[in-house]
Amino acid sequence: MPLPLYLLAVAVFAMGTSEFMLSGLVPDIATGLKVPVGDAGLLTSAFAVGMVLGAPLMAVLARRWPARAGLLGFVLVFAAAHVAGALTPSFPVLLSTRVIAALANAGFLAVALSTATTLVTAARKGRALAVLLSGTTVATIAGVPGGAVLGTLLGWRATFWAIALLCLPAAFGIVRGIPDHAEGSTRDDAPAGPSLRTEIAQLAMPRLVLVMSLGALVNAATFATFTFLAPIVTGTAGLDELWVPVALVLFGTGSFAGVTLAGRLSDRRPGIVIGIGGPALLLGWTTSAIVAAQPVALLILVFVQGALSFAVGSTLIARVLHESAGAPTMGGAYATAALNVGAAGGPAVAAATLGAGAGDLGPIWVSALLVALAVLTALPLLRVIAPQAGPGREVPDDLDVRQAY
Repeated sequence: MPLPLYLLAVAVFAMGTSEFMLSGLVPDIATGLKVPVGDAGLLTSAFAVGMVLGAPLMAVLARRWPARAGLLGFVLVFAAAHVAGALTPSFPVLLSTRVIAALANAGFLAVALSTATTLVTAARKGRALAVLLSGTTVATIAGVPGGAVLGTLLGWRATFWAIALLCLPAAFGIVRGIPDHAEGSTRDDAPAGPSLRTEIAQLAMPRLVLVMSLGALVNAATFATFTFLAPIVTGTAGLDELWVPVALVLFGTGSFAGVTLAGRLSDRRPGIVIGIGGPALLLGWTTSAIVAAQPVALLILVFVQGALSFAVGSTLIARVLHESAGAPTMGGAYATAALNVGAAGGPAVAAATLGAGAGDLGPIWVSALLVALAVLTALPLLRVIAPQAGPGREVPDDLDVRQAY
């Protein structure tokens, strides 16, 4: 894999740390700003909403920008939003800074996903995506638990300052390592890419819509529980607050293992990951809800669910990039939107269950329900969603999806 791809992963690490760090800080933010825990959890949804809306908008805005300029601009705006978040005493203002940071993150990720696919051959898109998303999984291993410890010792605002500082080396890496052009850019030596109308028209392809929807469901399930992992660990399992970073490390380690494995299979054997990993993920969420009061079992399942969630989820997002090959500058936005429709909806639904009698286990049952819906949809259409690559195994156009229904 080319070095610029790893430099993009460094920036994704900074942004992933910010996106996920609230999972360990929700109780402290709620106390510090005098809001209910459910409201504080919506900071994650606000970030995800900003990414859902920002992914296509920022991708359109940056569509003809040089890749390096666009990526650098987005990461600097992201840093500035965290400085504002660290300073504000107001929950509505903090909510606003999360949306602004999300818009910048969305623009960055949309451009980064599109750029990553131009750095490798078509047959290695899944591997490239795995490297890029490894920044997110390393964030869950190191950045998020580190943020939780920092928040415990110095207060949640310290984590916002840390993210702002972390953006600086990421910006330096972008300047030094990313080519100053993007796929579809107006370089003199490159042909013009497809028009914006042509790229948007790709959204009429049933197979693309299907894999985007499945990716959103799996990611919603992941975030539904992950956002409220701290109260599950300290409430249902009865562990001390310092066990929250341990649980986050386990989830992150599992997610890194899952995305690494998926990166090796998602290009040529995506059906294995989806067909086996999907049902296993459903079984894991159901079991987690049943044994959550047992600390050892819960911590083991946190690792397992991290691995399965990212293996299945990243494979589905890789399928989004494959199916949106006709949209070279907007495909990354479609993948980002699929990720974050789930990241917005999952915590919102999970938050509603906290006050509906389900208690701390509500988010886990929401995760199980969402994955059940994804599995019931995906398995009958597995040949369409995840065709086996190789000679003689080409898959017809999107008429297959209509026929499958």
